[in-house]
Amino acid sequence: MPSETVDFIVPVFNESKNIAAMVTELYRSVPYAKRVLIVYDFDDDDTLPVARSLSDRYEGLTLVRNTRGSGVLAAIRSGIDAATGDVVIITMADLSDDPAIVNEMVRRIRAGEADVVCASRYMRGGRQIGGGMIKKTLSRLAGLSLHLAGFPVHDATNAFRAYRRDVLKSFEIESRGGFEYSLELTAKAYAAGYRVVEVPTEWRDRSRGQSRFQLLRWLPRYLRWYLYALTHRP
Repeated sequence: MPSETVDFIVPVFNESKNIAAMVTELYRSVPYAKRVLIVYDFDDDDTLPVARSLSDRYEGLTLVRNTRGSGVLAAIRSGIDAATGDVVIITMADLSDDPAIVNEMVRRIRAGEADVVCASRYMRGGRQIGGGMIKKTLSRLAGLSLHLAGFPVHDATNAFRAYRRDVLKSFEIESRGGFEYSLELTAKAYAAGYRVVEVPTEWRDRSRGQSRFQLLRWLPRYLRWYLYALTHRP
């Protein structure tokens, strides 16, 4: 049985400029028992010394070596392998995700209202600050068109999501690129009859460090799961 702990999966790649502020804000905002799994690819990642310096102050802060191969998706897979809590949340280290909504995400899962809770920039009350215009436009259009077709969330592409652990582990991730896995998992969960809901969030583009999002490379892979979400229903 999973423990009543919220497990945060945080893939990192040289996030020394962001990780301390992100961890501090997460522990300040979220009162639940938790583990923060910092998943890294290589021992020279500059995130690690900062994370180790924080581990005495923050119980549950854990370093996890990515054993699934290089890249963000492999890191997330390794984080899922290591997760033991009843609720698993995948979030980024760059301060783009708003931890203020985590408590509502967890509450809805533990109250039995949802199996997947999606943070939505595009529903009423949501907001996006910054980000490339092409990426923002494509993301908004994908979400709106899917929602008009009956998909239960307005923001199909945001990776900031909370999952009931047993639901998350019931699906094999077929994605081979990057963040399209979040659309894949949500579409599969919805098609399987699980309860998928959304809560509004404020998303901010990173102010420090370099984004690893590769729009042109990953766009065809998003298209596959967009079509899946468009055609698969409970």
